[in-house]
Amino acid sequence: MTAVEITFLGTGSGAPSRARNVSATALHLPQRGEWWLIDCGEGTQHQILRASHIRLSQLTRIFLTHLHGDHLFGLPGLLASRALAQGGVGPVTIYGPEGVEVWLKATLRAAGMRFGFPVNIVTVKPGVVCTDGEFTVMAAPVRHRIEAYGYAVQEAEQTGRFEVEAAAALGIPPGPLYGQLKAGKSVTLADGRVIEGASLVGPTRPGRCIVFSGDTGPAPELVLLAQGADLLIHEATYSEQDRSLADRAAHATATIAAEAARDAGVHALLLTHFSARYEGGESEVNLETLLTEARTIFPETRLAHDLLRVSVPRREQ
Repeated sequence: MTAVEITFLGTGSGAPSRARNVSATALHLPQRGEWWLIDCGEGTQHQILRASHIRLSQLTRIFLTHLHGDHLFGLPGLLASRALAQGGVGPVTIYGPEGVEVWLKATLRAAGMRFGFPVNIVTVKPGVVCTDGEFTVMAAPVRHRIEAYGYAVQEAEQTGRFEVEAAAALGIPPGPLYGQLKAGKSVTLADGRVIEGASLVGPTRPGRCIVFSGDTGPAPELVLLAQGADLLIHEATYSEQDRSLADRAAHATATIAAEAARDAGVHALLLTHFSARYEGGESEVNLETLLTEARTIFPETRLAHDLLRVSVPRREQ
């Protein structure tokens, strides 16, 4: 089974705080020997140094939800570190809204910066962003102050489990025949019996789906994108008590995030992108307040924190 794991490299909003760096989330696919990055706020490369299971040389794709600095300004430094200290030579593809190519090329040109690996840039539009047969990434527009997208990473359907005990009961010897049967093929045994692979394989299992909201206020497009997802990672910059601030800045409250999770029928919700105003215990409203607000609507809610690692298990049905 291919492992899928999330590591939060930054869970704060706007600017770094003592407790949290700004937005960056790693989607780790260890059995493929690669990982993807969603957003790249300033200091992301320092966070990667603290996450010993992630290597810059294995970074292959970067998805930018929008071009605000707290989601973007770490990109040149991260790419430079990959080229220098980590020895990455494989290509990196960057997906983002229109403008990212102009900005990155101008930055690199002004700094005289070159890499020893190809950097490909793809302008994102709603719909399929990329697919490789195992995972498909979809984008949907969300509601922020500039062009912004949410991303859904959808794993392909998986074949059913091979019924090893049933095969043994039929006297089928372990070995290459099991692989053929699991693939749905028919095999002829030494005694002349013909065994249909489909009879020994369980029902198809759904692929996992992980959705990243980026920065957004209430967005029906995101709810559609996240339908039935295993995990929704949604910004919750503000408490509902500060709804006016959220509306003015086109951000979400914990309540808005929970309503999106409920309406999309997701299995779990992780909140991130918190305002620093709720840190430090100086206010009566804190991060536990946000968690309570969200769980009132969607009980399967957790708060993310920097360097939190979360595995996303595969559902059987």
